[in-house]
Amino acid sequence: MGYGRIAPLVAAAALATLAPVYGQDAPAPRGGPQGIGGVGGGGGGRGGGRGGRGPAQAPKAAAPIDVTGYWVSIVTEDWRYRMVTPPKGNFLGVPLNPAGRAAANAWDPAKDEAAGQQCKAYGAAAIMRVPGRFHFTWQDDNTLRVDADAGNQTRTFHFGGTASANLEPSWQGYSVAQWEMGPNEPGKPRTGNLKVVTTGLLPGYLRKNGVPYSGNAVVTEWYDRITAPNGDDWLVVSTEVVDQQYLTMPFITSTHYKKQPDASGFSPESCAAR
Repeated sequence: MGYGRIAPLVAAAALATLAPVYGQDAPAPRGGPQGIGGVGGGGGGRGGGRGGRGPAQAPKAAAPIDVTGYWVSIVTEDWRYRMVTPPKGNFLGVPLNPAGRAAANAWDPAKDEAAGQQCKAYGAAAIMRVPGRFHFTWQDDNTLRVDADAGNQTRTFHFGGTASANLEPSWQGYSVAQWEMGPNEPGKPRTGNLKVVTTGLLPGYLRKNGVPYSGNAVVTEWYDRITAPNGDDWLVVSTEVVDQQYLTMPFITSTHYKKQPDASGFSPESCAAR
């Protein structure tokens, strides 16, 4: 499912949930699916090209939005699946196939603990849904780093990178990033969002109660920064997990974060299986 199909639907749903937080209409996302061009990875995009403009900027300099800084989860949906560990066998809302349901019903946290697999619910397919705080920084001009205090996890988004065929699977896998640029409008700043595609994952859980994803899962995320009428800055992350082994269709979520002024409250904790 491409950006042009998923982004309008998920962003609209995400912003609809934010409106009650503000007590007024939520702002529209910056940019959009029309005339989008890719920068920094993934072989370019549709429209918005940079032909004839001289050497391309490094992804850090070319960023249409600033996602750096500290962000805190605002749980406006799926509270009972995210703030507490759901009971075994409760996988409502996840399009599991028979193999996925069987795996979920076989969840045994004690077995995960004994095997040193406490981080199965903190992999790239799930970590952005885990309530907590996140710190985004530029590791270099081509690499964006995300530190999560929940599970003490670190993700790296590689602009222009390519996953190696001999990649060792890991909880966070290998993430290829690109800026999706909105259309040029004279006299206005360039708009756009961040797209991240992650592969090379260890098998893990979409939810902490053993709802599975396999090592062949592909995770695609779109990051949109939105400024509310009251001046608050929000990050909306639309996520699509495709996994033919355990899912009958893509599992799509939208997750919200509010910008924080500093590192207050950022407190890394170890993974927990329960």
